[in-house]
Amino acid sequence: MRARDKAAVSALRSTLAALDNAEAAPVDESQLRGMALEQSPVGAGATEAARCELSERSVVDVVRAEAAERLEAAEQLTAPAHADRAARLRAEAAVLLAFLDGPDTA
Repeated sequence: MRARDKAAVSALRSTLAALDNAEAAPVDESQLRGMALEQSPVGAGATEAARCELSERSVVDVVRAEAAERLEAAEQLTAPAHADRAARLRAEAAVLLAFLDGPDTA
C-alpha cells in the first residue's frame, strides 16, 4: 500500500464498501409504508439499527463475488482501446484472490 498500488487500493476500498453493504440491517418495507408522521421515532439514535454480523464464510463469499465481478468485466473489455482498463480489473481481482489464499501469498 505504501507504494501507492492503485489497483490494490481500488479493489480493497470497493470490497470494504461491499462488505459494509452486506452488513446493513434488512429493511422491512411494511414498516416504511403506512406509518403516520406522529408515530415515527424521534430523538437521537431513534432510527439506529443494529448491523448484521457476517460470518467468515459470508465475508469470503463477498470477496469472491467482487473478484469474479472484476474478472467478468475484464473479459467483456475486448477492444484494444480498453486493454488498460481490463488489465487493471485483472490486477484488482488478483489482489482480492491473494487475500483469500492466505497470509503467505498476500
